[in-house]
Amino acid sequence: METLWRKIWGYTNDHTVCPGTGLTGREIKLVQSTWAIVKKDPVASGIAIMSCFFERYPEYQAFFPAFKDVPREELSGNKRFQAHAASVIGALNSIIDALTDVGLLEATLVTLGERHGKRGQTSQQFLHLKEVVLDILRQSLGTKFTSEAEDAWTKTLDTAYSHVFKGLSS
Repeated sequence: METLWRKIWGYTNDHTVCPGTGLTGREIKLVQSTWAIVKKDPVASGIAIMSCFFERYPEYQAFFPAFKDVPREELSGNKRFQAHAASVIGALNSIIDALTDVGLLEATLVTLGERHGKRGQTSQQFLHLKEVVLDILRQSLGTKFTSEAEDAWTKTLDTAYSHVFKGLSS
């Protein structure tokens, strides 16, 4: 019966470690509660992440044919860029939603890795994106992004990327 409740409501014990993610129930709740703030405006949040990503790593913009030739200062007004930015938030949302369903999490992220691998993207690019996501969360959440929240997010992204990397290498 407890397994059914976990599938419906997530981990009920804040100190129980989910063997598939390594996250405790408390960490999952912390990631979900901080994410709820960021995901309220998926386009703006996605633009913040992707704009920062291209600012730090301008060479990565070439991987996006829909807006590879758009000047960086014009990206935020470009509808194709906005659509992709929102899809990044959608992908992150899928990760957060699947934290209590490890099978779904793995299947979703291996597939994501396979798609990105076919486009020639690398694990290093994903690691750079992780840095950017954590920085944007830190900026967006301010004092709500405590060291405990940062640790939970780091663990979440590390778990997610372990599955993405399986897909990249297949």
